[in-house]
Amino acid sequence: MYKLLIVDDEPLIMEGIKRTLDWEMLGFRQIQTSETYGDALTKAVDFWPDLAIFDVCIGKDRGYNAIHKLNELGLPTTYIMMSGYGEFEYALEAIHCGVKDYLLKPIDRTKLQALIERVIVENLNGTLEGRNLNHRDIDPVLEVRYDSLSKLTNRILLMVKAEYDQNLNLKVLASRFRMNGTYLGQLFLKETKMKFSEYIMAYRMLCARDRIQATNEKISTIALSVGYANLNYFYTHFQAYFSKSPSELRRKE
Repeated sequence: MYKLLIVDDEPLIMEGIKRTLDWEMLGFRQIQTSETYGDALTKAVDFWPDLAIFDVCIGKDRGYNAIHKLNELGLPTTYIMMSGYGEFEYALEAIHCGVKDYLLKPIDRTKLQALIERVIVENLNGTLEGRNLNHRDIDPVLEVRYDSLSKLTNRILLMVKAEYDQNLNLKVLASRFRMNGTYLGQLFLKETKMKFSEYIMAYRMLCARDRIQATNEKISTIALSVGYANLNYFYTHFQAYFSKSPSELRRKE
């Protein structure tokens, strides 16, 4: 029904946004992404998205400049701006180019959900009937219902939930299922559109974020609790996934 364009020069951020919500359940059946300013303009003109989410900084360029150009072309698109920066000047520029709202990274799932629902009702003339799901029925990383996945994939996800703090990998899973590790990885990738290593990393990051926000535990303790014996490795993954360090996230809370 609806078309979505996500623009960010960091692939992990784009993938994170794609997985944050169940876009298909919200009516977004087509999603495209772009990592560069020029490609974003080209895709927007070709794709004519109903909603476009732009990062304020696209390399050395600015997302609001792209929106200005697209507005001049008359695209019937609703825009959301996101940024890892809190400076008022960026919010001001976003307001000037007529964006629906301005969100700070890391994007809060609840706030994004509420904003998208506003866009659907206020800008796309849609409704939200039948789109509210119990979050316990939805995988936090894949953002799909568990009952839409195969029994094998559900078994893998349950093992991740139970053992994400341990040395869990495809080799371990394959030995338990008495399957070839390469074949098991291919099955998981085909169904989830993610490598198993990417999935468990994302799950660990979400668990770490929740503990950072909910407790005063040391970052090193949290890192170890989600399966990272190497603290530097944890910081690298966390920064790449959330575009913010653990300490920066905690100061924001």
